[in-house]
Amino acid sequence: MPLKVDAETGRVLDVLFIPSPNVDARPENQILDLLVIHNISLPPGCFEGEDVIDLFLNKLDDSVNPLYQSLIGLHVSAHCWIRRSGEIIQFVPFHQRAWHAGVSSYNGRDNCNNFSIGIELEGSDEVPFESLQYERLIELTRALIAVYPTLSVERIVGHSEIAPNRKTDPGPFFDWVFFKQQMRGI
Repeated sequence: MPLKVDAETGRVLDVLFIPSPNVDARPENQILDLLVIHNISLPPGCFEGEDVIDLFLNKLDDSVNPLYQSLIGLHVSAHCWIRRSGEIIQFVPFHQRAWHAGVSSYNGRDNCNNFSIGIELEGSDEVPFESLQYERLIELTRALIAVYPTLSVERIVGHSEIAPNRKTDPGPFFDWVFFKQQMRGI
């Protein structure tokens, strides 16, 4: 059964919802017209465990890994995270503002969190993504476009495009050609 987004609640039906505290209201009358693709894994390159979930919930134990010291006090979230298994976890309803883009700009508009949806893929810049992740991302993107018609294939970017001097994700292994062909039904 294809994914569906409930327009009233801003939630994907039949996926795990774990509410992040890192959320606030979008500016009044804000149109959602950008989808931002990211990658994340904690520790970097490790695709097991719940550390990404803990990060989005402000519960990351910084004593587990020395690299986590740099994440102390960081408050971030994404609307959804697609694990390598294809599981989708939603953290923020789409009508609310997730804190995924940081300092960012798209087509002369700053603060992309205001008008975008952030989707994280469990991954890194060093390894290809799983085919199941692409399937679920395509399915989720189609469901989002059905509810938010101001989104389109042309308005899907990587984090690196809106924060080019800070970010590199979703990275060189994200297959943009394949993804956009599938979205267009080619």
